[in-house]
Amino acid sequence: MIWTLIIVAGIITFMMRYSLIALIKPESLSPTTKKVLTYVPSAVFPAIIFPAVFLNKNQSFQFDTYEVYAFICALIVGYLTKNTILTIITGLVSYWIITFLL
Repeated sequence: MIWTLIIVAGIITFMMRYSLIALIKPESLSPTTKKVLTYVPSAVFPAIIFPAVFLNKNQSFQFDTYEVYAFICALIVGYLTKNTILTIITGLVSYWIITFLL
């Protein structure tokens, strides 16, 4: 019974969010709205990444973790190359290297 409720709640949530995206025609949006929407990924991504990198289990800031060092490596590569895939790969590989070596 509980799994049925979870699946139904997931389907309802998905359909509500998807309907907002699927029903809007891009031609109906104003140029200002289109320009503002281009900033959404840049605003959401740091909000997702920041807690995972800088906050510990007690929700306090911690700057001497492996995640922070990998983040700094990825930040440098991202700034120099402007390549998203290379930045993600650099962050993952540097995290793995730091984790296994230290």
